Amino acid sequence: MKHYLSINDIKDLEAAVAEAIELKKDPVKFKSLGKDKTVCLLFFNNSLRTRLSTQKAAINLGMEVMVMNFGSEGWQLEFEDGTVMNQGKAEHIKEAAQVVSQYCDIVAIRAFAGLENKALDEAEVVLNGFKKYANVPVVNMESSVGHPLQALADAITLEEFGSKDRPKVVLSWAPHPRALPHAVANSFVEMMKLQDADFVITHPKGYELNPEITNGCQIEYDQDKAMENADFVYVKNWSSYSDYGKVISQDPNWMLTQAQLGTAKFMHCLPVRRNVVVADVVLDSDQSLVVEQANNRTYSAQIVLKKILESL
Repeated sequence: MKHYLSINDIKDLEAAVAEAIELKKDPVKFKSLGKDKTVCLLFFNNSLRTRLSTQKAAINLGMEVMVMNFGSEGWQLEFEDGTVMNQGKAEHIKEAAQVVSQYCDIVAIRAFAGLENKALDEAEVVLNGFKKYANVPVVNMESSVGHPLQALADAITLEEFGSKDRPKVVLSWAPHPRALPHAVANSFVEMMKLQDADFVITHPKGYELNPEITNGCQIEYDQDKAMENADFVYVKNWSSYSDYGKVISQDPNWMLTQAQLGTAKFMHCLPVRRNVVVADVVLDSDQSLVVEQANNRTYSAQIVLKKILESL
C-alpha cells in the first residue's frame, strides 16, 4: 500500500478486517517492523481518538511518533500555485511537504472541511497537497470528504459483533446544533458498499449525501421504516450537501431512542451529544458498541501502517 486516502485503497477489505481481529490478540507481534521508522502526525483540527489510537498503533509497531498541531503551531500554509504570498500565509505546501518528508517515513494528515466552498473541500487541498509534494506515504486521519480509518474500524466492529451472514445495517442522520462535515458518513457508505449486507441510509429530505457516493444505496426517508429488523444502527449527523454546509433541519424526532433501536446494536464514531443525537438509555446500554468502535481505531490504524511499512 503506497497511501491510505480512502477505504478503497484496501485491496481486500474482508482480509484486512480478519487480519486486524487477529492482530488484537497480540498487538506487538510485529514490533520489529517499525524499528528505526518514524510517523509524523499533522493535525490541522482537533482530535482525541484519532490522535491517541494512531500513536498507539505506531508504538505497537515499534515506530517513533512525532505530533504537530499544525493549526496552532505551524506556519499558515499556501496551497495555490503561482500565488503572490504577500498576505498572511507564510509557507507554501511545496516546501512544507518536502521538509516534513525528510523527518519521517510516513506522514498522516487530519484536515476537516470548511463547509463553505464545496469545490474547495472536494479538492482536498491539504491531503492532496501533501500527497503531491511529500516524498513519503500519506495517511488520511480524516479529510474534507472522508474518514477511512474510522470506516475500517467500523468494518472490524461489524465483523466482531455480527451474528448473521447478511446483516441489516442502517445509517441514520441525527440532529445536531452545529453544521458537521460529511466525512464519516461518506466513508461509512463507501465501506458498506464493499460488504454483503442489507444497507439502508435514512435521513430527512434535503440531507442527501453526495449522490456519487450513495449511488446504488437504498435511501429511506421514513426513519422508523428504515429501522425495521435492523441488526446495526449507525447514527451520525451531517450538514446539507445540496445546500452545502447548511443546517436545514434540527428535528428532535430524529434523535435515536430505545424504541427506535429495538434489538439492534448501536454505533457512533464519537464524540456524541447525549440526548441530542442519541438518548442516554441507548448510549449506556449493552447494545451500544461505541467504546468497542473506539478501541478498534487502534487496530484499523495499525493494519494501515503495517501494510505501508511492508511496502517501503
